[in-house]
Amino acid sequence: MAQGGAGIAKRLGTLLSGLLECGGFCGIIFGWASLVFVLKDLGYFQELCQPSTNLTELPDPRIPSPCVTAVPSSLYTGGTLLVAFSTPALAVLLFPAMSMLSVGGMLLILTNTQVGNLFGKYRSIIITLYNGAFDSSSAVFLIVKVLYERGLSLRTMFLFMAACSAWHLLRTLFLMPRSRIPYPLPPAYDYGLRCPGRSQSYRTYEEKRPPEETGPEETPLEPSAPTVSTYTNAFAVTQLCGVLCAPWNGFILDRHKRGKTPRPEGALGTLADLRASVLSLVVTVTQCVLFSICAAVPVLPVQFGTFVLQVLSRSFLYGGNAAFLAIAFPPQHFGKLYGLAMALSALVALLQYPCVTLVRGPLGGDPFYVNVGLIAVVLVAFVSPVVVARKCRQLAKDLGAAGTPLTAPPSAETPTELPH
Repeated sequence: MAQGGAGIAKRLGTLLSGLLECGGFCGIIFGWASLVFVLKDLGYFQELCQPSTNLTELPDPRIPSPCVTAVPSSLYTGGTLLVAFSTPALAVLLFPAMSMLSVGGMLLILTNTQVGNLFGKYRSIIITLYNGAFDSSSAVFLIVKVLYERGLSLRTMFLFMAACSAWHLLRTLFLMPRSRIPYPLPPAYDYGLRCPGRSQSYRTYEEKRPPEETGPEETPLEPSAPTVSTYTNAFAVTQLCGVLCAPWNGFILDRHKRGKTPRPEGALGTLADLRASVLSLVVTVTQCVLFSICAAVPVLPVQFGTFVLQVLSRSFLYGGNAAFLAIAFPPQHFGKLYGLAMALSALVALLQYPCVTLVRGPLGGDPFYVNVGLIAVVLVAFVSPVVVARKCRQLAKDLGAAGTPLTAPPSAETPTELPH
């Protein structure tokens, strides 16, 4: 662990408070499948429902948007208040509310990603742990659903959630730095207490494709409400395991740092980190392929396995993507690349609508060919570990030709020869 002015108690306080923030606030938008069950019961958008005996469920919508501002807490508070004061007659408020919750949550995970820089050789583990907590926070809407079924009103719950946003302000003031956390940490590095604002934004985002069974457009003529509720609950509960699964990817990425030999600095250290990322990329893509195959099986009980694979693949995808960008690129470009990834994921997410139109129209409700196409697209991702492995060999050859290792002082940036 890097030594600095900030004591172990403060760093652990930052770590644990960030874990709570990611797990309780950042990714609640991904629990939409649980919230939509409540909204349908309350009659939101009921006038748009058209009974049909042959409907294919839509994936649950999310509205990721690249935004680098210093107001994630305001967005979160505004989003929860809009939901709290919405009614079936004012259901249109859900559109800006979900957008604000989505963007606000992404900004919160963005600012927390750099906390891994405080923990030296455990950096990738911390980054993936935070992304796992971000993944698990989708269970917040499951809690909303369960409490609603116990008689608590939707307005009361979201007003309470809005009040909880005071947590962000307190943590910003006492446990976050004025600017970004450098890596490696300089001697006697300290932060917090007098910091008036959030740290400089860091960012990445990869969109997931949710299982089809949890879509928001089911009607009473589809599987019975108890069945839908059971599968919705099962899907939401499995999301809690994201915080347990994501650090496994961190262990893969940091495995070369736990030996007796210290991690080399400069280009040799970067090469070692990149080599470790190859296995992480292979495992992640393999999980995504298995998830896509399982999701394509038209047998409802099989989807319990799909839920498990979805959590594994998504937690590896989120954490691994953030850790890889931190490894492969200079820190001053991390936020730009994170935002670019999120923008691309938003564009890809828009493809769900033409895909659903294709299934309901020309394909007559049979998603088989669409699923096969999605599996084929995911298989293309195996190009990524191949490219990184080839770059590692090229970098090693260049270092060997130089005759001596390219060392760098602790403040040096990552070499520019790294893969883009």
